[in-house]
Amino acid sequence: MASSSQNPLQNFHDFLPLMAGKLGGDGLIEELCNGFNLLVDGEKGVITFESLKRNSAFLGLQDLTDDDLRCMLKEGDFDGDGALSQMEFCVLMFRLSPELMEASRFVFQEAIEQELKDGY
Repeated sequence: MASSSQNPLQNFHDFLPLMAGKLGGDGLIEELCNGFNLLVDGEKGVITFESLKRNSAFLGLQDLTDDDLRCMLKEGDFDGDGALSQMEFCVLMFRLSPELMEASRFVFQEAIEQELKDGY
């Protein structure tokens, strides 16, 4: 089995902020769901190692090694079942987007501040 000398997630190009700006929140979630649907194992309803390996070329990830793909699954697998649910996939995509995470924090903070102002 080939081993990658670097984390495959380091080369991830962050298009989520651009997509969010063009599509809005609902549109971005819809596109993330579309991405999940490209990679999902149709019988199991989750992204497995096998389905990720089989379908990764659709997302331009055909050059990743088996170890790289396993690393990606492990990074997002919160429940430890070895696969990614739709929620785990979406959370992973947001976690891989520092710019989008920062924008989300800013919007959340503004909403809280506004709520506090309105409440007093």
